[in-house]
Amino acid sequence: MSNGVIAITEQSEGVLRKVACEALSEGKRIAENMGCSLTAVVLGSGMENVSDEPGKYGADKIIVVDNKALSEYMTDAYTNVIAEIVNKENPSVLILGASSQGKDLSARLSARLNAPLAMDCVAVRIEDGNVIATRPMYGGKILTDVKLQGKPQIVAVRPNAMSIAESSGAGAIEKLDIDAGKTDLIFVEKQLDTGKVELTEADVVVSGGRGMGGADFSVIEELAELMGGAVGASRSAVDEGWRSVSDQVGQTGKVVSPNLYIACGISGAIQHLAGMSTSKVIVAINKDAEAPVFSNADYGIVGDLFEYIPLITEEIKKLKAG
Repeated sequence: MSNGVIAITEQSEGVLRKVACEALSEGKRIAENMGCSLTAVVLGSGMENVSDEPGKYGADKIIVVDNKALSEYMTDAYTNVIAEIVNKENPSVLILGASSQGKDLSARLSARLNAPLAMDCVAVRIEDGNVIATRPMYGGKILTDVKLQGKPQIVAVRPNAMSIAESSGAGAIEKLDIDAGKTDLIFVEKQLDTGKVELTEADVVVSGGRGMGGADFSVIEELAELMGGAVGASRSAVDEGWRSVSDQVGQTGKVVSPNLYIACGISGAIQHLAGMSTSKVIVAINKDAEAPVFSNADYGIVGDLFEYIPLITEEIKKLKAG
């Protein structure tokens, strides 16, 4: 009999992140397939507004650790606390989002707990009580099934890859007082881009590359805003100083899986494709008909992005007005 599934949630400024809801929803599906319960873990300081949220996504129990030492994400403090919870609960599966924080935390937990880890998963299933995780390999060229052996089996799910489903759960809250232990890291400051859609969680991403010709991304910024999406960039655009590193999509940037990805003036180097190839629908706009990006696109436009993006924008405005 399984000892249960634990979902590690992630919150920002007291609000549960979308990737946390995805991890909870997938954790519930796993728990139902294994015939066990789902426990959510919420860490932070002043967690009154978010502590009961996991119950909406099927959590049977919610472990809350409210500690000033956890007010900001610090790898060593979070690892210390979660490792103690895992040792106490002894779960079969540990699931969390493969965000920047989640990738860092899951790797730490894997080393600390001597547990198997499947990173950046796009699908998960259970066979004979074991987790079978599907994840990209070789820069996104292939998808492979990975069988995890050991306990707990840690799964970090790619943002936007799992569907969110509300589900009834007891949502019983258990507050624990756990010492964060000795930490070597010191929090200095945090800068937030308020009002922006988080790139890895956006349903629509409009990215610009070298074909933008400069730092003026206003033409794709207008389209992204109109569609409630986020603006991304290729590495070449970031290297030119046209966009910040936080906007970079690719193997050395962020990995995104939106419902719609629009690549504007991006040739489609393998490093960039690795960061967006699992998008549900890919649209490419490029002057070069031989650009590699077209081989991965569902729809392609051979032409000047500065001619076609405004036309697309105007059509969307008409649809919204109607």
